[in-house]
Amino acid sequence: MDFSNITEGISAGLRSWEPDLQALPETTICDKRNGQGRSIKQILGHMVDSASNNTHRIVHLQYQSSPLQFPNYATNGSNDRWIAIQNYQNENWGDLVQLWKYSHLHLIHVIKQVKPDKLENEWIAGADEVVKLREMITDFLRHFQLHLNEICELINQ
Repeated sequence: MDFSNITEGISAGLRSWEPDLQALPETTICDKRNGQGRSIKQILGHMVDSASNNTHRIVHLQYQSSPLQFPNYATNGSNDRWIAIQNYQNENWGDLVQLWKYSHLHLIHVIKQVKPDKLENEWIAGADEVVKLREMITDFLRHFQLHLNEICELINQ
């Protein structure tokens, strides 16, 4: 299956957003909050976590038994725990932007390596939720753009 629309969409977002993110003032990235109470720094950190966790899922789904039991870092608000434990609010902004960029570039690389015969492998995402590898990949761009839109809204507040 061709995921070039997904990988190109992520890549285009990285190219267009990186300079804009680097140019944001400290007050904008730290003080403005979305409906979940997250700052732009914390949203970007969450995006890093998402890229990292999806990279691990994609890899695990290609060599472990299906359906795969692998922790869902986002269940029951755990993604907020990840944000807090890693203290993205106090991360160096330039470093965080680079981590965001390169974690997504690596995810793009991993997506391009997916074996077509593994796309129907399933991950148990929750008590009543099973996600196929194909769906996980195709939904990632939507999730990526959702958070970029959140950042845009905060910038424009």
